[in-house]
Amino acid sequence: MYQRILVPVDGSPTSDRGLQEAIRLARLTNGKLRLIHVVDDLSFALAMDAYSGYSGDWMSALREGGRKVLEDAKAQVTAAGLEAETVLYDSVEGRVHELTVSEAKTWPADVIVIGTHGRRGVGRLVLGSSAEYVLRLSPVPVLLVRAPEPPAEPVRETADEKPLRVHLPSGALSIE
Repeated sequence: MYQRILVPVDGSPTSDRGLQEAIRLARLTNGKLRLIHVVDDLSFALAMDAYSGYSGDWMSALREGGRKVLEDAKAQVTAAGLEAETVLYDSVEGRVHELTVSEAKTWPADVIVIGTHGRRGVGRLVLGSSAEYVLRLSPVPVLLVRAPEPPAEPVRETADEKPLRVHLPSGALSIE
């Protein structure tokens, strides 16, 4: 069960949470991981903005960054005593979710583990969700690992120093 675990990685903290969960799963099942990274249009756009004065070969720089992401992720897997393969794709080969689903079919994966921001509402409509597309199109089970939500900032009810009321995730109410 879940011997072949496919893990898309992008170097973000959210992606790293997905990787850590995939490592935990692989330890339980004595599984093998395949890590994939896609140099996509968003990476290209962010790089153009961040390095607007850079006149070198953008795609080579992005591919090198992708190789570094894969190398770092593989080092985490190896440190956990597990095996991992890496695959680097360019966006010209397809969109992130298309390449992930295709890889799951051709490798073939038993499960896909993805870190996700869990965006809702307008954020999801504007940014879309590769994880959601993978979930809809995947031929195998998908484990979505949500990023932790930042702690809520306490807000005073009024300026005359009424007790601070904070709603905790458990539903309990804390009054100071």
